[in-house]
Amino acid sequence: MFKFASVWRASHGAPLVVIAALAAAIFSLPVQAVESSSSTVPALTTANPATVPATVDGFRSAKFGLDEAALRAAIASDFALGEDAISVSSNDVERTRVLTIAVPDLLPGGGTAEVSYVLGYKSQALIQVGIAWTLSAENGVADPTLVANGDVLRSHFLAAGYVSDTIRSGLVLDNGLLLFRGEDPDGRATILLLQGEFADTASGTPSLTPASLALLYSEKPNDPDVFKLDPGQF
Repeated sequence: MFKFASVWRASHGAPLVVIAALAAAIFSLPVQAVESSSSTVPALTTANPATVPATVDGFRSAKFGLDEAALRAAIASDFALGEDAISVSSNDVERTRVLTIAVPDLLPGGGTAEVSYVLGYKSQALIQVGIAWTLSAENGVADPTLVANGDVLRSHFLAAGYVSDTIRSGLVLDNGLLLFRGEDPDGRATILLLQGEFADTASGTPSLTPASLALLYSEKPNDPDVFKLDPGQF
């Protein structure tokens, strides 16, 4: 099985960009069934046809390509939040800048989520949006909440018109479950991960105790705007 801890670190409140090697590995993984300690999470479901192709261009009014000033304006417009509600961090490896906010009931009844906006290394423009729900009584997020949020979003994405041969769902990874991955016609990706710990069951099917749910929208999942050394530089 494949680890995806390098994709999302909810405890740091900031997503890491999906790299090409991970994207390729996810597409090559076989589909497997998994049980949740709170609710049964089904394996691969056939996507329902949609009349309109999916468009992954950011999140709400925060569109890929916005600079930081425009992004801050979009956050204020979408969530009526002031500047003091936005925390700023950086990814020292990828040399990206991340703006993060906390939003109660981003998904109705789903508890408080952290929404993180990643500005690219060279462009200094929005390249990825990550949303995380982390197990927390204070934020109103329990095990069943994570599973329910994941099921709602997974069903939505399966019917949203993503390119059919890019869709992966129900894949068991080392520390969680890939609920959905798909691309729009322009190659922009949506990824939904339910993270947690597995335990063996009498039936032999692994049981997942969830700890967080991560949703990512990525402009260029196979070629992200992050710091990279040039060939032959070292």
